[in-house]
Parts: sequence; C-alpha cells; structure tokens
Amino acid sequence: MYQQSLVQQAIDSMENAYVPYSKFAVGAAVRTKSGKVYTGCNIENAAYPVSLCAERVAIFKAISNGETEFEEMAVAADTNRPVPPCGSCRQVMSEFFSQDMEIHLTNLNQDIKTFTMEKLLPFSFTPTDLDA
Repeated sequence: MYQQSLVQQAIDSMENAYVPYSKFAVGAAVRTKSGKVYTGCNIENAAYPVSLCAERVAIFKAISNGETEFEEMAVAADTNRPVPPCGSCRQVMSEFFSQDMEIHLTNLNQDIKTFTMEKLLPFSFTPTDLDA
C-alpha cells in the first residue's frame, strides 16, 4: 500500500520540475518514520552545477522540517527503465538512509525496481567513516 502511494506521489511531483534545459523531469517522494511524505522535483539552473535533483530536494525538505529518520523512497521519470539516482543523490541518500531502507525506482509505466540503499551504493562513504 505504502509503495504504490509513494510511487504515485513521485510521479505527480514531476509536474513541478523546472527543467528548461534538459527537459528531463524527475520526481521523488520520501516517507519518514513519522509517516509524513515529502516530495521533490528536479530544479535546473543555467549554471548547471547548482541544479538540484528531485531526490535531494525531497530529502532536504524533510530535514529542514526536522525529519531525519526515513522509511522508504520512490523516484520517477519518463524513461524506458526505472530511473536510477545519480551518484550525488546516492551519496546524500547514504548519509541519511539505513543500509536496508528500500528505494523504489520507476517510470511512467510504473515499472518498479526496488533496491536497498546498500545495493544502490555498496561500500559507501558514511558518517561512521569519520569516526576512524
């Protein structure tokens, strides 16, 4: 039940994407342990490096609202296969998501592939590495 609702919210959030350059809209939805869902869309900028991906927007919205414990995420785009997060998003996700948290990747056909954080970014650099 949660998965399908989260996937639909990710798809719906694509409508708010600001993508005048790439025309590649992405949406994301993340559910926190409190049960609240935060959505995000990608936001481009003429200075490309300062653009933000949908996944990071959703995560940062949750964090800026005091939510730091996450349960599940969905990411959607108009692609042939379920859309994978970029490397920068995977690194941010590994900072805040447990290794066994599920991330549902989908497209507009709602082909869904579910991965754990550990499978998306194996042997990731995490905050515990700073404790060495």
